Amino acid sequence: MGHAFGFPMRRLVPPTVPIVPVMINTYNPPSQPRASRCRDFGRVVRAAIDSFPGDDRVGVLASGGLSHFLVLEDLDREVLAALERGDVDAICAIPESTYVAGTSEIKNWIAAAAACHGLDFDLIDYVPGYRTPIGSGTGLAFALWTR
Repeated sequence: MGHAFGFPMRRLVPPTVPIVPVMINTYNPPSQPRASRCRDFGRVVRAAIDSFPGDDRVGVLASGGLSHFLVLEDLDREVLAALERGDVDAICAIPESTYVAGTSEIKNWIAAAAACHGLDFDLIDYVPGYRTPIGSGTGLAFALWTR
């Protein structure tokens, strides 16, 4: 498994907690889903979770950065503001041509936001991670949805 699964499994999830890893191919053509499909997938995940009997707690963890390989702070802040409003449709309205290369990882945020609809969103931090003076790098964010 790649770092998108390995890091959270080693650092965030206790070894006794069962997990179901799911990968969304946001990066490699020709099978990348559109943003709206990621939203729909997140909604289906939420429906499945809501159908579970009992009162077990279920966590949804998405791994992925925001803008890559050029830091696009305006885009990152637009996405984060929509997440704070609970408006995943606004993120889906961003042109698909925006979601290229690593910036496509925003689609993981879309799926998670749809799965966590109705929960409180708390932005822990946003870091525009510049690597060079010409603006290459990654937009990094850490957030939490809770009841």
